Amino acid sequence: MGLEEIRQDIDKIDRELIRLFKDRMDCAKRVGEYKLEHGISVLNLEREDEILDRVETEGGEYGYAARLLFSNIMELSRALQHDIVGSGKDMRRLLETSENESNFSLGALKIACQGIKGANSHEAAKKLFPNAEPVFYPSWEDVFTAVDGGEADYGVLPVENSSAGSVSDVYDLILKYRFYISGALDLPISHCLCALRQSELSDIEQVWSHPQGLAQCSRYISKNGLRSVPCSNTAIAAKMVAEEKRLSCAAICSEQAAEEYGLKILKRDIQNSSENSTRFIVISKKLFIPEDADKISLCFCLPHIKGSLHNVLCRFSSHGLNLTKIESRPLPDKSFEYLFYLDFTGNVRSEHVMNLMCALSEELPEFSFLGNYREM
Repeated sequence: MGLEEIRQDIDKIDRELIRLFKDRMDCAKRVGEYKLEHGISVLNLEREDEILDRVETEGGEYGYAARLLFSNIMELSRALQHDIVGSGKDMRRLLETSENESNFSLGALKIACQGIKGANSHEAAKKLFPNAEPVFYPSWEDVFTAVDGGEADYGVLPVENSSAGSVSDVYDLILKYRFYISGALDLPISHCLCALRQSELSDIEQVWSHPQGLAQCSRYISKNGLRSVPCSNTAIAAKMVAEEKRLSCAAICSEQAAEEYGLKILKRDIQNSSENSTRFIVISKKLFIPEDADKISLCFCLPHIKGSLHNVLCRFSSHGLNLTKIESRPLPDKSFEYLFYLDFTGNVRSEHVMNLMCALSEELPEFSFLGNYREM
């Protein structure tokens, strides 16, 4: 048999598979209507496991692939049933009643930032809130408590660097305080080696900066045999170098911080990557979803069953949604169980995105909608 004949057989089988798939989805629709009428939950893990085990056995040498295929089909069937029964009523109410206009452009706002004047968070806050007043706090959690207590209207915090990775503690604080993400900014970061005006490059023996700043400049530090001294913030490092007045000490900080604290720039752009950038988010107690929102952030944990992460990701793929980030964090006090943070492009005012959020909120053991916002 030639290749063309084999392909004709495949086309014939595919047409039959499509017909059978449509018949199966019609059955799933009738099941959804029955469950709606009788108040039955959509998810039935015992029934699904029974089908998957049988399919894997009957699939013979292709059993593993048959199980994967039918797992995807059941995810799609379940999604259809969720739409029919109107799952996730609390989630739908939250999303539909959110305000669609923030007040970022108002001048009377107070914006909480970690660190001091000249920090990268300060620069991000000025770009996000050009007319607002920044208020500085020692730690990330202090930023959250300031917003929580009404001392500040919003907070601006780093969550991810293109070379040093995520600032996972900030995501953990979002969940602790149950805040929302109202905006985001991708800020290019250029690190400078800065010291006293009397210092020369050959004098420097140690560098002070935030651990993220040290990580982002690790190659330069290692190549020059410098000792790293972690500080709570890059701008605080610059301020401390200025106050300590030690010729052998330098700060890794921004040009703005060097200017603010009277330091001389010994070398520019010492970061590992020329494309170095940090993503900052705006935190808020209130949910705002602007009309032009283009990114959604979620946090969820999964049922402790085989293939659960694949099954959830299949749902995003079936809707044509582009995932831009996925990261896991261990759950406190639980062995080998994880929270997943996920970002994807989209707007919840799209019906299929709204339905997906509602379905997942109903199915997953823990599901938090963190925000739908515009990223600058």
